[in-house]
Amino acid sequence: MAAPMSWRRLVYSVYPPAIAGVFTRISDRIFRARDRRGGSSVLLLAPLLAEADPAPRRVSRPAGSAGAQGTEGLCGHFRWMAEHVPAFRVPGTHIHILTSPDQFYQTMKARIKTAKRRVVMASLYLGTGQLEQELVDCMEDALQRSQDNSDSPDLKVSVLLDYTRGSRGQINSRTMLLPLLQRFTSQMRVSLYHTPDLRGLLRLLVPQRFNETIGVQHIKVYLFDDSIIISGANLSDSYFTNRQDRYVLLENCGEVADFFADLVEAVGDVSLQLQPDNSVTMLEGMVHPYKGNRQDFSTAARKRIMEVVNTAQMRQQLTNRPEDSEDEGLSDGGLSDGGEDTWVFPLVQMKPLGIQVDEQVTQRLLKDAGPNSTVFLTSGYFNLTRAYMRLVLGAGAGYHILTASPEVNGFFGAKGVAGAIPAAYVHIARQFYNQVCSLGQQERIHLHEYHRPEWTFHAKGLWYYLQGKDRPCLTLIGSPNFGYRSVHRDLEAQIAIVTENKALQSQLQEEQERLYQRSTEVSSSTFEQPDRHVKLWVKLVTPLIKNFF
Repeated sequence: MAAPMSWRRLVYSVYPPAIAGVFTRISDRIFRARDRRGGSSVLLLAPLLAEADPAPRRVSRPAGSAGAQGTEGLCGHFRWMAEHVPAFRVPGTHIHILTSPDQFYQTMKARIKTAKRRVVMASLYLGTGQLEQELVDCMEDALQRSQDNSDSPDLKVSVLLDYTRGSRGQINSRTMLLPLLQRFTSQMRVSLYHTPDLRGLLRLLVPQRFNETIGVQHIKVYLFDDSIIISGANLSDSYFTNRQDRYVLLENCGEVADFFADLVEAVGDVSLQLQPDNSVTMLEGMVHPYKGNRQDFSTAARKRIMEVVNTAQMRQQLTNRPEDSEDEGLSDGGLSDGGEDTWVFPLVQMKPLGIQVDEQVTQRLLKDAGPNSTVFLTSGYFNLTRAYMRLVLGAGAGYHILTASPEVNGFFGAKGVAGAIPAAYVHIARQFYNQVCSLGQQERIHLHEYHRPEWTFHAKGLWYYLQGKDRPCLTLIGSPNFGYRSVHRDLEAQIAIVTENKALQSQLQEEQERLYQRSTEVSSSTFEQPDRHVKLWVKLVTPLIKNFF
């Protein structure tokens, strides 16, 4: 049995004919042998490659866009976001930028201990070390206290994780949470999202170590009553100690917290439910993600999740009626009412389910970034989609892009195929840098590498500086990496914060500068260093790595 024709077409769409011919001949032998005893995980993933985006090209900014910097207030620049998502107005004084893994960890522990109504945790996985156990112990203490104390008898704890990552190994996220589920069954919920794309023969063939590459639950939301942390950090010891990420605490922001609690509940409703005996079941009436019809699951999941977004938007439209304000509550004058000088826009991206709000908003932001404005963009895994890359290369704004140097890449030193990932990202960065140079954009687009001994780098997001301003007025912060996986494979969520609050703008500026102070700017000589040599086989598999890691 030769490799399927769809696989052949996809390979030829990614690689030159000579290289594609080698891959297809190899895959033909694998398919004929039907060897399921540990074949190449990379080749097993290859049939899922999506059609490549069109090649990058220059694009012009449309007339009348928000790129006309300095001529309008923040409302004029960003009111369009409310057409896509709810817009929550909050006091800027209620938003705090956390700066370190330890501060993130200690804040979570403290908030769990004082929670009275709800604790909601959404992450890729929960680690199995001592620090993670202390976090679980905090949940146990809070639940026990709620049973003993009449002041908080209704405390509920809900945890949403990815099924594949959370089930890996004999000791895993599930076994960490089982004691709580067994002891506080009526107060505890553990949901395990399973992508509908990992099913059938693929689910049997892809090794456990690599099955998460097909698609995961990647949202990072940590909620305690009416306060919430939005981050890109997982619940694992390195994220509490020496893995640099970004974290923002929204304190006493009830509407924002309600939205994300509802969002996590909706994703949980379409996920597998962990039972006290460590089995999993689906809620009654819900389509199974990998046993049921794929389209039926995606349709049902999209409907359930978009109910949250649409309900929040409808509620705001009823509250901010058009006759009250021509901007439906987003006027400049209304921003400062009651100290509510900041907007929070929740952005959700779940393309396997047909939801692509974050992608639409991010593309509009990149497109509208006008001349003399500045965008600082960071990603632990620099792998812009073709669409994002095209917009960056064709925009008028100045860009400073921060990514991980090889030694702070989370895969540095890993075994097997994963160990080649840092080198693949070096190759991706060099390709991008060469494009910048070929277009003569070196003065406008700058690439930086983060360095920090004994640390890894996982920060992601952007900071947007309007023309003539020394502080950012907008930031994106959350789980997306701006890469292919974030846009096409995983469940992601982040927030856009737009603020006129000077103190909050200063916090954002300090956060951005703190990260970039540990970086060096990339030049052509960077790629000539001995440790930046990329082997030929790594270059050949880089298109696969771009799509799956």
